[in-house]
Amino acid sequence: MNQRNDTKQIIERLRAGGAKITPARKAIVHSIHRNDHHLIPNDIWIRAKEQYPAVGRATVYRTLELLTQLGILRPIYTGPGSLSYIWAEGGHHHVVCSSCGDILEFEECVVGELMNRLEDQYGYQIHSHLLEFYGLCYGCQEQD
Repeated sequence: MNQRNDTKQIIERLRAGGAKITPARKAIVHSIHRNDHHLIPNDIWIRAKEQYPAVGRATVYRTLELLTQLGILRPIYTGPGSLSYIWAEGGHHHVVCSSCGDILEFEECVVGELMNRLEDQYGYQIHSHLLEFYGLCYGCQEQD
């Protein structure tokens, strides 16, 4: 599944996974579907409340965990206490400053050939990848 799939497909994956489809879950799914990048639980909660004001933060976290178990989302940790979610399929790329924690997300992907070799060599069907580089951002370099 990728972010281009509509909310109905995500709801069907939840239903197939045995989840009850509540108005709160529908609001959460709708709010994550509108986002292409990092899905931050608090932001999801705020957006979901626009559609269903009774949705609680705990429901957001439980639904994100369920979507992770179903292989729709995956968590990423971009620093201390910084949890967000991304779509499980496709590629995701970051440059992270190891001093200040600044994160630069970039689209250019150079691992296509490597993925093909890994699939051929080990017999995997690769659906996604996460690529992170760590170093010092310009601002931190200037301070040193």
